[in-house]
Order: sequence, then structure tokens, then C-alpha cells
Amino acid sequence: MQLCKFRRPDGQVVAGVLTDGRARPFRAAATGPRSLSDVLHADDPAALARSLASEESFPLSAVALRAPVDRQEVWAAGVTYKRSKVAREAESAGEARFYDLVYTAPRPELFFKAPGHRVAGPGGIVHVRRDSKWSIPEPEFTLVLSPELKIVGYTIGNDMSSRDIEGENPLYLPQAKFYDNSCAIGPAITLAGEGDLPPREQVSIRLTISRGGATVFEGSTTLAAMARSFEELVSWLSRENSFPDGACLLTGTGVVPPDEFSLAGGDRIAIDVSGIGRLENVVR
Repeated sequence: MQLCKFRRPDGQVVAGVLTDGRARPFRAAATGPRSLSDVLHADDPAALARSLASEESFPLSAVALRAPVDRQEVWAAGVTYKRSKVAREAESAGEARFYDLVYTAPRPELFFKAPGHRVAGPGGIVHVRRDSKWSIPEPEFTLVLSPELKIVGYTIGNDMSSRDIEGENPLYLPQAKFYDNSCAIGPAITLAGEGDLPPREQVSIRLTISRGGATVFEGSTTLAAMARSFEELVSWLSRENSFPDGACLLTGTGVVPPDEFSLAGGDRIAIDVSGIGRLENVVR
């Protein structure tokens, strides 16, 4: 089962169920409309979603999908794939050893990526910094977490990154990662435990970047290449942190374009993840 947020033809933004290419809004509760978080953070999200899904439905062509987040904080993990470790070492002339150390260390790299209201959704605009000359997308399998840090679902994340800024000095990581329109999430949340996702080691992640209608980069990986488990990352995220509104955790990238590649305005980024769907965004 998949949950989503979408703008109805009448302009109202609602949460609902995505099935068979149609979006079904949740029925309003006695106390008002049900939010996406209300359902995600319930004891049994799938059962509640089924009970709330209305008979009314819309084809996806008639609605606009939004980022499937409410007030959740969005965090990200880094250097969880060997390909990412190698790329980070290559971009950091004098500090490469730090990325080698974090790849093998017990403590993972975790950083704040965006508040929920700053996240772009499907079809939305993502940015490259004006003061960056080397920017790339990072396609990432994303965990959706309840306030108790239980994994309740999965979605797709795009961790936009300025490689030259981070490579100049690791202390510039926040500026390389956290800026306007630097994160996209979507198109929907596949609920955990519903059998819609392949076994983790078989989940594939594919990145395609198009420019002027032509593919300029394409690459893929699988979750089998991750050096850390989801549960390990979540356990570290929960240390000395509380998330009353829940959280989304991007789990790192194993697909990195070559060093000579940088995003340009107008590029189209497509991330496909088996069991979830496709997240597409345009670069500005």
C-alpha cells in the first residue's frame, strides 16, 4: 500500500491512498481532515488508511502529487556505500582520510537536511547553489519514521549536493547540503510490512539525468551495496534526539556521476526505486 499527498482538481491539498494509478483522499474525521502523519504514526497505518480511503478517486493526470511529508524533519546519512566513499575522497584534496575513517567507524555520518516545509515534491524545482561550480543529485532510499523512530514506510529522496564546496573543507558540509530547494522527496510512501517492496538486497536504485531531451548520465545500484543497515542508522539517529513529528532519513547514495559532470539549469533528474516508483525534478 502507498500513501501520498496531492492537490485535488479543486485546489485542496489532501492526503490519501495511491493505488492503480489513482489517488483516493482520506475521508474527513470528526475532528477535521486526516493528515498524512495521523495515518503514518498510527498503531496500524495500513488498517487505518484502508478504513479512511474514500470511494472518490482521481487519475494521477488530474492531480498534482506533493512531497509526502508534513512537519517531519529530514535527515541524511553519508558514506554508506563504497562508491560514495571513493567519490568523497576524490573531491577532498587534503581531507580524504576523514571519509575513509567514517566509512569503517562504528558511528555513521548523519546530518540535518531540511525541515519538512522546505522539501520539493514530484515535478518540483531543485536548486544548485549559485556559488558552486560542481553540483550533483544523490539518489537515496529514504526511511519514513514515526515519533518512536519505528520504520513505518519507505520513499525516494534526492540529496542535492555541492561537491566543490564540501571538498574545499569538510566543515562546509552544511553549506554544501542545506540550502533552498536542496532536497526532494516522493512520489509516495510505500508502507512497511505490506509486502510491496522486494527483499532489501534486491531493491534497485537508478538515476537518470537528461539535458535537452538526451540522457547525459545514467547509473544504478542496489541496497545490497550498503555498508550499514537501516536499523543501525536509525539507532544512531535516535541517540540524544527526539522527533515528536517523526522524521525522514535519507540513507546515502551509491550512484555518483563522474567527476567531470555537473548539473545545469533545465536538467531533469529521475530516480527510480523498485517497490516505490519514480521521483522526477527539474534543476534551476
